[in-house]
Amino acid sequence: MAWVFLAIAIVFEIAFALGTNATNGFTKLWPSVFTLLAAAGGIFTLSLALRTLDVGVGYTIWTGIGSIGTVVFGALIYNEKITLPKVLSFAAIIAGAITLKLAAGA
Repeated sequence: MAWVFLAIAIVFEIAFALGTNATNGFTKLWPSVFTLLAAAGGIFTLSLALRTLDVGVGYTIWTGIGSIGTVVFGALIYNEKITLPKVLSFAAIIAGAITLKLAAGA
């Protein structure tokens, strides 16, 4: 169940990051409300996942996959460019997350 909570937390993390861009510095009400709720949801579900998962593994996967999702959806929603260095960074993040999981035996 911890991995399900972590997956939900990652979705909230991506929504939070993308929502922050839409707030225009927290000057727009509804994007700001959405962003704050997504942040709270992400932290809450991450905390549920960390009941079982090692914090180093859970947090790294949360931020790493959340970062990848943010870049991918940023490209789709905000027309941001995905460059070769970004793709190589994705590969490094994924490799690091897998290595952490294997090292923790989770």
